[in-house]
Amino acid sequence: MPKMTFVERNGKAREVDAPLGLSVLEVAHKHDVDLEGACEGSLACSTCHVVIDPAWFERLTPPTEDEEDMLDLAFGLEETSRLGCQIVMTEELDGLVVRLPAGTRNAQS
Repeated sequence: MPKMTFVERNGKAREVDAPLGLSVLEVAHKHDVDLEGACEGSLACSTCHVVIDPAWFERLTPPTEDEEDMLDLAFGLEETSRLGCQIVMTEELDGLVVRLPAGTRNAQS
């Protein structure tokens, strides 16, 4: 089973099982990680904003224009910010490390 690590807001790293085909948001919810996802993965908010570990960022498929538009609304945007609902676990992402930002901004319409 692929794994991924969430670095929680308190700085604690938490490794979890990350089934293939699930999004980072779905993996977070499966393991009770505090990642909101107010729009339930429909790309209509930025509450599943995560910061990708730089060592992993280039391995991801580039964000779509719609994702970039939503990221513009995210709190604490960083160079390696992505939306967790848009990153789907593959074998190549086994070991992925993401950090939860300090907070979220719900700009869902």
